[in-house]
Amino acid sequence: MSTIARRSGSLFIVSVLSALFLSVLAGPAQAASYRYWGYYTWTDGAWTFATKGPDQTAPADGAVEGWRFAVTTEAGSPRVPRADGDFDAICTSTEPAAGKKRVAVVVDAGLPADAPEGAEPPEPRGACALVDESASGAQVLAAVATARIEGGLVCSLDGYPAQGCGEPVDLEPPATPDAQVALALPADETDAAQNDAANSDGEDDGGTPWLPIAIGGVLVATVAGAAAYKSRSGARS
Repeated sequence: MSTIARRSGSLFIVSVLSALFLSVLAGPAQAASYRYWGYYTWTDGAWTFATKGPDQTAPADGAVEGWRFAVTTEAGSPRVPRADGDFDAICTSTEPAAGKKRVAVVVDAGLPADAPEGAEPPEPRGACALVDESASGAQVLAAVATARIEGGLVCSLDGYPAQGCGEPVDLEPPATPDAQVALALPADETDAAQNDAANSDGEDDGGTPWLPIAIGGVLVATVAGAAAYKSRSGARS
């Protein structure tokens, strides 16, 4: 991509973020809902929404990354993966290797109520990525799942959902926290096959545009932050 194109793309994203920020501040009190894959990290025994995209992170050996598909309001709390980030359980069948790191990944496609019409979410699963020590979160994800990327967003993982990408929906998230679930864990054969494919070069296939994904994650965080700012401002008036 040329320097001019990159600058133009950056300006466009900044404009979009600014417009979203202003629209949230000036918009009606009712928050919109969106259906999307959220990116999380397991930190101090809890899931934390990632404010940077996977290309801008470099998880350490022993880290746990999470992906959750759900309907979430722009002013609501993130809907985190429904299983704990248990590194030992997820990576038990993956042996350490020199020059590599192991990163556990939780992929949770969410509830049937969150699914697009006619779609059935696959069972939540855990996977262990054995990747180069310098690998980014994007390369970790590529080692354990196939991502569909559109407009700078992760639109589907392993083909779910087949269509759509971060669109607004006329749905409300559940009022109570989602119940915990058990993960389908990798068998030795599956784990080895995934890592053999991922470690051929430790790169994304076809030059996947991970930079826009980073901005996409910040976009969601910006909308949520703007809504929180609006709420605080209203409380003070």
